Amino acid sequence: MRDSTGEQTVAAPARSPHNLVAPLTSFIGRHAEIEAATGLLERHRLVTLTGPGGAGKTRLAARVATGQSDRQPDGVWWVDLATVSDGTAVAEVIAEAVGAPIVGGRVHALRTHLSAWRSLLCLDNAEHLLDGVASTVEAVLSACPRMTVLVTSREPLGVPGEAVLGVPPLSDDDALALFVDRARLVQPSFTLDESREATIRSIAAHLDGIPLALELAAAWLRTLTPQQVEAGLDDRFTLLVRGPRGAQRRQRTLLGSIDWSYRLLNDTDRVVLRRLAVFAGTFGLSAARALCAEGAAGAAGTVTTAEVLPSLGRLVDKSLVVADVQAGESRYRLLETIRAFAAARLAEAAEGAALRERHLAWFLRFVEAAEQDRERDADGWQRALVLEYDNLRAALEWGLAAEDPHAGRQLAASLAWLWHLDRRGREGIGFLRRAIDRVPDERSRLQARLVTGLALVADTAGPLDVERDAASRAVRLATDVGDEGLRALCLNLLAVGSFYTDFDEAWQLCEQAHAAARAGGNTFVLGGSRALQAIILHLRDQHAEAELLVDDHVRQCLRHHRGVLSTLLTYQAEGALAGGDPVRALSLATEALLVAEPLGDYLRVGMARSALAQIKALTGDLAGATEVIDPVLRLVEGAEDDIFVPGLDHAVATLSMRRDDPRAAIDPLRRAAGSTDRGAATWLAARALPRLGAALSTAGRPDEAAAVLDQAVEVARRLRMPGPLAEAYAAQAELAAADPDGLPRAVELHHEALTIRVDHRLRTGQLDSLEALARVGAAIQPAPDDVRVLYAAESARTNAGLPRGIELRRAYDSTTADLRRALGATAFDRAAAEGARLTLDQAVEYVRRARGRRGRPASGWPSLTPTELQVVRLVAEGLTNPQIGDRLLMSRGTVKTHLSHIFTKLDTTNRAQLAAAAVDRGLSPGHPST
Repeated sequence: MRDSTGEQTVAAPARSPHNLVAPLTSFIGRHAEIEAATGLLERHRLVTLTGPGGAGKTRLAARVATGQSDRQPDGVWWVDLATVSDGTAVAEVIAEAVGAPIVGGRVHALRTHLSAWRSLLCLDNAEHLLDGVASTVEAVLSACPRMTVLVTSREPLGVPGEAVLGVPPLSDDDALALFVDRARLVQPSFTLDESREATIRSIAAHLDGIPLALELAAAWLRTLTPQQVEAGLDDRFTLLVRGPRGAQRRQRTLLGSIDWSYRLLNDTDRVVLRRLAVFAGTFGLSAARALCAEGAAGAAGTVTTAEVLPSLGRLVDKSLVVADVQAGESRYRLLETIRAFAAARLAEAAEGAALRERHLAWFLRFVEAAEQDRERDADGWQRALVLEYDNLRAALEWGLAAEDPHAGRQLAASLAWLWHLDRRGREGIGFLRRAIDRVPDERSRLQARLVTGLALVADTAGPLDVERDAASRAVRLATDVGDEGLRALCLNLLAVGSFYTDFDEAWQLCEQAHAAARAGGNTFVLGGSRALQAIILHLRDQHAEAELLVDDHVRQCLRHHRGVLSTLLTYQAEGALAGGDPVRALSLATEALLVAEPLGDYLRVGMARSALAQIKALTGDLAGATEVIDPVLRLVEGAEDDIFVPGLDHAVATLSMRRDDPRAAIDPLRRAAGSTDRGAATWLAARALPRLGAALSTAGRPDEAAAVLDQAVEVARRLRMPGPLAEAYAAQAELAAADPDGLPRAVELHHEALTIRVDHRLRTGQLDSLEALARVGAAIQPAPDDVRVLYAAESARTNAGLPRGIELRRAYDSTTADLRRALGATAFDRAAAEGARLTLDQAVEYVRRARGRRGRPASGWPSLTPTELQVVRLVAEGLTNPQIGDRLLMSRGTVKTHLSHIFTKLDTTNRAQLAAAAVDRGLSPGHPST
């Protein structure tokens, strides 16, 4: 046909707008992939969907093509290349589909026919005809400017301008929906309940979310239950052998689909693919080169190192290997279904055992080489090992099960620090125990490293007795083999195992560890032993001394150990808060969390979050405290095993009390209060017991509270922890104040608490003591002094940024209202103004000078306070002033002050007279307080 100028033109053909066939089954999910493919088609003229066999490329392409029909005036044309075996016939098959005459050469005729079309051409299953498809598509696109081509293939065409979209496995929810949809085709009554959903999600995970595999699995529900299908997936290629009757044979079974791709590979790529089955999870290029190369010279399995990378590239292109970028490097992995297929080929080649030995050896060398980076760049070292952790686990399983477990035991010993720092600690304990038990009686350096490793990991992930027992055994082994550096670490770990119930023993072990660390050059223990001693001082409320101990040398030793440094910072934060400096406390706790977070473990991150949440709550930021602690609570609530996070129960209880919900505080505090080691209450219990008693009292359970507080006093005295002892006295005072007859005893108990807090510079607690004394004093006899003290405390709270909780605020408001009524507005306001001008130290001194003015005789035995009676008993026992101070957690100056008051009240002049008078009165040592 010619136009008016006589030029040849192409007639617009009479044709159907498309040749798409409606699918027989519903399309499920893939919303993100549809959107991505559609977007690519808007910007590119050639888009190739790639993915492994059964990934759903064809269905996705058909869905996308259907959505394009309104945008393509000359139609959407589908060409299935699955049955085409000759690449030179590609143009002919396309021409037949679009109605092009075969004249003047196949490609020329196709280009001429489509030159004026605005259409979408879809070429399905192109992977076995890459050269023919590529040349034909390139020719069509160059001659037909309004044509767009969508291709499905297991690898890209490699044509200029090609946009490639990898088709990923189905999402978890889409995989579930697809399975259920196909299950109802074979069993219309199929329903989804909670149990079945969990099973189907497990099936989907086993099958990597591959649609073909899921459809084949669902087809079995005519004869099997979902649980039976799940169990059968251990041999997935036997189970998944049925497919739709109309599908190509290679697409009817999962095995056939993957085997089709495998048979298209050259010999080198087949060898590489089967050897890649030795890897678990992802792997890097160095490991792939080391393990996929080798083979007997001239043998069919020979692959050179230089051939591995090109082969990997081809396997990635063919969608048999997935390539990602992790931590700045290319990482590779096999979908589990592909890996299972490759493993079967590896077994057929009789290479499995030898390759796994090489896998173990390579990763052992990798871990040992990385060890030198641990002190220099601990974060980088940890990232490198975590990246390979799936392979390390697989190597361990193989090595520890081997007839000769030496290499597996070496690997386990080399991973102890990772397990100590990482969230996988419980798994590490299991591996280390298996490694130790393979040669239980061996007394070698390797065995010493393994037992030390067990103690090290138990420090963060195991029960206290596991750490202590392992550390004790490790000390003996390290001593036997003469390794002072290892012995230093063992002693430090033994100190950690001891310090929960015996600070003095732990302190001495730290001294021994420090000496061994100097001799053995163990930098970590040089810092770690001093850090633990600083923590002990913080727990004993010797905060200034603790700060002096952590000097620049200690910080330098710990700069690469986030775990210990973060833990130390949390105790420093608590010390700052106790000392009345919440701004520094918040800063230290925030730093502790920043230091701990890269570790990703629940212990140190949990401790830091707990400390930060508690400080935020006590400074009035309840929303911030909740936000900080919620991630830890979600972790704990979802855990199957008990999770040990010191401070977590306190943080939860503090939030509950600040929300005026003491009942919610009882259970977490009771958990902490029950903490024991070797049958003795730990310092965790010492901290929790006073708060538990206070919560029980506030919740209206005074009898339980009284028993708990008696225990609190005993434990705090035994462990010599002044802060908890002061809290226990204060809580006992509140119980006593509930009865008008108990008000004088309440005054004395609050004074005892205040004395302890003054001696140890616990300024935050001093605020509570001042207000409590004012409240109890006002209940006995309202006086302007009470107003002065209350307003002095109010001013100090405001300046420090330490607001009251709801309960204390109610008590404060009630007391000030009562005092205003009793004293009159003028006297009240004058006293309030005077009090507001007092500093905290002035207010404390003011209260202590006024002690005894109300509710207690000025002289004689009845005038003695409970603490003064304790001092009398200890004098009768023959203790010196320093010994009395040590027993009662007070300074020598405070003991001298008590003795001076006692001598004055009893009209005695020396210790001998006092001791004799005590015996005459029946105040034998250990007699209960009156």
